[in-house]
Amino acid sequence: MRPLQISPDTAVKLAKALNVPLEQLMHMPQHILIQKLVELEKQSEEEK
Repeated sequence: MRPLQISPDTAVKLAKALNVPLEQLMHMPQHILIQKLVELEKQSEEEK
């Protein structure tokens, strides 16, 4: 499996937002990353 095709700046921001190490983020399967981003969005919606 190849690393995610995202910019370094985006990778750093996502790693911080998801609270995972950068290396783990880069090798995360895309469908899992999308699932985590959806969860993060739901949490931010609930906080409003």
